[in-house]
Amino acid sequence: MRKLVLTLSVFITFRAYAQDALKYQTPAQSIMELAMAAPSPAVNFSRGDLMLIMERTGFPTIEELSQPEYRLAGFRINPSNFGPSRASYVTGIRIKEMNGKREYAVTGLPANARIGNVTWSPLKKSLAFTVTMNNGITLWKADVATGEAKQISSRRLNDTFSGAFRWIDEDRILVLSVPAAIGAAPEKPLAPEGPTVQQTAGKAAPAATYQDMLKNPYDEKLFDYYFQSEPVIISASGEKVIGKPAVYTGITPSPDKQYLLVHQLSRPYSYLVGAYRFPAEISIWDLQGAVVKSLAKNPLDEVRPKGFDATSNYPRGYQWRSDAPATICWVQALDGGDPKKDVPFRDVVNTLEAPFTAAPVELVKTKDRFGGLIWGNSQLALVQEGNSTKQTLKLSRIDPSRPGQEPVVVIDRSENDRYNDPGEPVMVKNQYNRSVLYVSPANELLMIAPGASPEGDRPFLSSFSLKNGKQHILWRSQAPYYEQVAEVIDPAKLQIVVARESASAPVNYYLQNLKKKSAAVALTSFPHPQPLLEGVQKQLLKYKRKDGVDLTAMLYLPKGYDPAKDGRLPVLMWAYPREYKSASDAAQVRGSAYKFTRVTYGSPIFWVTRGFAVMDATEMPIVGEGDKEPNDNFVDQLVMNAEAAVDKITGMGVGDKDRIAVGGHSYGAFMTANLLSHTSLFKAGIARSGAYNRTLTPFGFQNEQRTYWQAPDVYYKMSPFSYVDKLQTPILLIHGEADNNSGTFPIQSERLYNALKGNGGTARLVFLPQESHGYAAKESILHMLWEMDSWLMKYVK
Repeated sequence: MRKLVLTLSVFITFRAYAQDALKYQTPAQSIMELAMAAPSPAVNFSRGDLMLIMERTGFPTIEELSQPEYRLAGFRINPSNFGPSRASYVTGIRIKEMNGKREYAVTGLPANARIGNVTWSPLKKSLAFTVTMNNGITLWKADVATGEAKQISSRRLNDTFSGAFRWIDEDRILVLSVPAAIGAAPEKPLAPEGPTVQQTAGKAAPAATYQDMLKNPYDEKLFDYYFQSEPVIISASGEKVIGKPAVYTGITPSPDKQYLLVHQLSRPYSYLVGAYRFPAEISIWDLQGAVVKSLAKNPLDEVRPKGFDATSNYPRGYQWRSDAPATICWVQALDGGDPKKDVPFRDVVNTLEAPFTAAPVELVKTKDRFGGLIWGNSQLALVQEGNSTKQTLKLSRIDPSRPGQEPVVVIDRSENDRYNDPGEPVMVKNQYNRSVLYVSPANELLMIAPGASPEGDRPFLSSFSLKNGKQHILWRSQAPYYEQVAEVIDPAKLQIVVARESASAPVNYYLQNLKKKSAAVALTSFPHPQPLLEGVQKQLLKYKRKDGVDLTAMLYLPKGYDPAKDGRLPVLMWAYPREYKSASDAAQVRGSAYKFTRVTYGSPIFWVTRGFAVMDATEMPIVGEGDKEPNDNFVDQLVMNAEAAVDKITGMGVGDKDRIAVGGHSYGAFMTANLLSHTSLFKAGIARSGAYNRTLTPFGFQNEQRTYWQAPDVYYKMSPFSYVDKLQTPILLIHGEADNNSGTFPIQSERLYNALKGNGGTARLVFLPQESHGYAAKESILHMLWEMDSWLMKYVK
């Protein structure tokens, strides 16, 4: 009996301890203060004389995150309100006159309103937005002149696909509503009616390891129920239903407001791919809901060739031409969707003009995979195309009035060549309220570019000649600020809004007139959101790895730190590997020492307040030039990168070589486990939401296009799971239990932990309930920071 009592006592004590350990913890005060700082407001400049200042929600609670959720066909929805289950919201809107005369709030909103999808009306006289409640999502409208808002329909919207409403004109709004006669949701059967069966018949269907797919007939019924919507036009004169309930992924009015482009899904559904690859019917309706033209009936898109440039062999990408009254354009693969085929052209873009009775017109063919069209006017459009394998992209101009012409190349570069990135063109609204290219009287574009340079990012605004591709810089960010063009208010007068920040001052917005060269006028005065970071030292480090590739990292040091007086510090190195086809691209400087330091929940910068030197954005390039694939020597290059970073921080007299930790999220977690398996550089590691066994992602991952069966040795050598017996450095594994990212199933962390435990490693595995690939709940984030802080204090500092 005494033995039994003793055994029970020990058992009960252990269970109590284990249960206590599962409660959410909070980190040190300095970390908590930074983490819980309110988010800065968002701004919108879509009307030239006004700006919107929108307050945003902070972190939801774990109780909010634990509300009912269905994970169906690649989406996560809240069944209570027919909307996304994980979303951030605006909590209040202020309207500010840019001449500084008046600033006023949007009023009439319900208490604790969760506002989303804020959209200007075509004439910018009104705002439309959604308000999300626990039992539904409703449509609201605010008068811009007065700020007065009111709910304009009692209908609940269906926002499961997002984009639940669109303006037709100043009065009419097209909404996708929850069907009025929807009935009760399907009940889950107590017992299944039979087995769940999938079958393949010899056709290869390689697919990434997607999550949240449909799994059984009950899931199919739920998808039908929660994703069905009823199209309705709402106006001041009333509401008009224009279509039967169906699973619509989108309905878009034509620029002339005479037609609707309708996408809807049908069965059979797939358990392998998400909703956007289900069978789809694309058609054109009039505004009464009558079918004017059936454009396509595409079957289930499960079977595709291999490769990142692989695509469907069915017509795709249907959209309205922005600069014409009612012209549809779409893309068709000319290589069967197979990038391995040797063909003169990959894709063709077709168009069809109202009344949609003529034969389609072949507008342009692309030699690489089509990437998009940027419309300008009847004589100008820009065609984007690219090659993912070669990491190249191309921008060409065409004259839409001359179909079938040879495109004229304007930009042709490596997608990773940031130094020669000319930027993105400035767009303006045309007579149809659609965004089109701004073209100056001199036949030039305006371009906004990130301005990467050997000195760091220096964003600029330039004029860009369509004749010869030459750029003339009109404005550029100057030290000690990091500035970028937030909005071009008037491209002809060169009136712009600049977002300005510095290493010590947060982002604020300024109105500038470049032609008049007048002084910048401050539009906002947002305070420092995290005063605890004032005085933290920041510098851009430059160094080389042993094969000569230039590397960089952003270094943060504690306030007042002096290496001569204070000695060496423990180091936290945070990184994310990236693949390149060129060593010169990999060597380019990224980031700016003049950007404001705002610590977000996933940042390593918290630990500068705990006495660490923090190396953030530590470059970890993996290069494979020519015919070589970057991953063929992934581990060797990873080790070279880490050795160079350690040599730099210790060679400065700042870092203590015996007190360095490494960490990362997602692919950075994969990197961390690899570095701890193949080096002895670090005292500890932190790996969040990673993948560690590449055989569990056999059809490619990150930028690796080869399958496991094509390159088994690469998959084996890149997997830290293969070398777990050599991973003796303490590693903290954190993972969201509901991770929805392709490839980072929670089982990846579970299996690595089990392997470490079986081989005598030192590890801790933390699963965060309800959390996805990124973490959201306040309790989860504070607990994650507590775990990381405890790990670093125990094994490093």
